[in-house]
Amino acid sequence: MSEKKTILIVEDEEDILALIHYNLTREGYKVFTATSGEQGVKLACEQHPDLIILDLMLPGIDGLQVCRELKQRENTNHIAVIMLTAKGEEADIVTGLELGASDYVTKPFSPRVLLARIKAVLRRGEQPPADPDGEQVIELHDMLIHPGRNEVLVNGERVDLTYTEFRVLYLLASRPGWVFTRYQIVNSVRGDDYFVTDRAVDVQIVGLRRKLGEYGKYIETVRGVGYRFSDHGDA
Repeated sequence: MSEKKTILIVEDEEDILALIHYNLTREGYKVFTATSGEQGVKLACEQHPDLIILDLMLPGIDGLQVCRELKQRENTNHIAVIMLTAKGEEADIVTGLELGASDYVTKPFSPRVLLARIKAVLRRGEQPPADPDGEQVIELHDMLIHPGRNEVLVNGERVDLTYTEFRVLYLLASRPGWVFTRYQIVNSVRGDDYFVTDRAVDVQIVGLRRKLGEYGKYIETVRGVGYRFSDHGDA
C-alpha cells in the first residue's frame, strides 16, 4: 500500500469492533474507532478518513442519520461509507445508498469479504466518476461502451439497445461493483421529474440482459435493493 489509508469504524458491539480493527490494522490501514453515532460524526469531521465503516444500529443517533449528516457537510460529503447491516434491513440499505453510502455488508460477515469491499470502494474513489455527457469509453468484460456514439460492442459485435437501455448499462458499468437502487437509476437516466415504477426499471434490466446474451450475467440483481455491474471476470 503506497499511502496508508485511514478508516473510521463506527460500531457499538465490542467484539465486532475488535474484529474489524484487528483485520484492518493487519492490512496496513490507519484506524480510528467510535462507539456511538455522535462520536462517529465528531471523529469524521476531525480526522477526515478515507472511508467509514458504519453500523446502522447505534446508540444515540443511528447510522442512517450519521450518513445523512456527513453527506450534508461540505468537508465530509466526499468520504466513502460502507454500511454494516443486519439481515432483513433492505429498506435501510436502500435509504443509505440513496443518502450517498458506497456499499454495504450484511452481518454476520467474513472479514475477507469486508476487506475486499473496502479495497474496491477505495479503488473507485481514486478514479474520476464516468460522465454520461462526456466521451469516456468503458471497456470491461470484452464489452466496449461508447457514450458519444451511443454504441455497445460485445466481442466486436454491435448490440442494438434503446436509448434508455444504453443509459442504464452505461450507469452500471461506469461504477463496477457499485450497487444502484432503482430510484438512483431512474434519476440518473431520466432526471428527478420523471415518474417511473420499480417495475419499469426491472423491465429495462430484463431487456438489457436478453440483448447482451451470455454477457447479461454481469448485471447482477441485489435482492431488495437494486442492481450492480459485476467487477469480477466471472459473474
